[in-house]
Amino acid sequence: MRKIIHGADTPLTLAVVDRPRPGRGEVLIRVAAAGVNRPDLTQRAGFYPPPSGAPETLGLEVSGVIENVGPGVTRWHEGDEVCALLAGGGYATYAVAHEGSVLPVPKGLSLVEAAALPETVFTVWANVFETAALKPKEALLVHGGASGIGTTAIQMAKAHGARVFATAGDEAKVKLCEKLGAERGINYRTEDFENVVDGLGGADVVLDMIGGPYVQKNLNVLNAHGRCVIIAFQQGAHAEVNLMRLMLKRLTLTGATLRSRSNEEKARIASEVERVVWPWIEAGKVKPVIDSTFPLAEAEGAHARLQSGAHAGKVILTTGA
Repeated sequence: MRKIIHGADTPLTLAVVDRPRPGRGEVLIRVAAAGVNRPDLTQRAGFYPPPSGAPETLGLEVSGVIENVGPGVTRWHEGDEVCALLAGGGYATYAVAHEGSVLPVPKGLSLVEAAALPETVFTVWANVFETAALKPKEALLVHGGASGIGTTAIQMAKAHGARVFATAGDEAKVKLCEKLGAERGINYRTEDFENVVDGLGGADVVLDMIGGPYVQKNLNVLNAHGRCVIIAFQQGAHAEVNLMRLMLKRLTLTGATLRSRSNEEKARIASEVERVVWPWIEAGKVKPVIDSTFPLAEAEGAHARLQSGAHAGKVILTTGA
């Protein structure tokens, strides 16, 4: 098979290697498309090593067709069209996935669109719907609203019956957020999101991927009993916080990653996503936003697109399979 290899300060290149074999409880997927995510950039830079036993190859989500199944797998069969969350190995023409992290391609979606789902939908579900327990009619503030995570969070929260506010870096992205269901898009380059959200009645949940100086401002805009979930920290992992504000409003500040969770935990999340979110997708309430696609051999260009911050939605690699 072909796969992308990476090293410190070297371009991404294609290599030909032996095809992996699925073990017990695993499936081998002939990859049609793979999502490109910021954790890939972080791993490439040497700051996000894969969990023990996971492939060193980049790539946390794929779509494609099951080539064969390992011992003990009962739900999946050769020829099934699926998408899957991976601990690594997605930038390749074949990838191994644990059976519990595999889901059928939603009706009406292409394999390219399906490759944009697992990492984003699992992340939003686990953090916004489970950890932060967003309720209908509550207000969610999404930072990075035009990102893959952001566009997914806006649509899922809207389908759930919540109000949504979203920050973005230019007017075109602000309009995209509002088109997807945000009640108010906020251009963080020209507006203070804290003032805007306060004027809209505050937020009950904040989904933050910025960190640093945003943390205190997130706490400031939260209503009593509000919840802030941090999933990344593009402006720094350190913040100074007024704990009195947190105490007086009885706020919850927490954070999480997805990749290091157990297979059992990911399977549980997958089951809930299939039960709740897949019907939203098939009803047209949630749809992947694809910014651009690149052939697998042009993974370097895909990374440059993501690193630039110019993208709106997901960047996808295609294998031609």
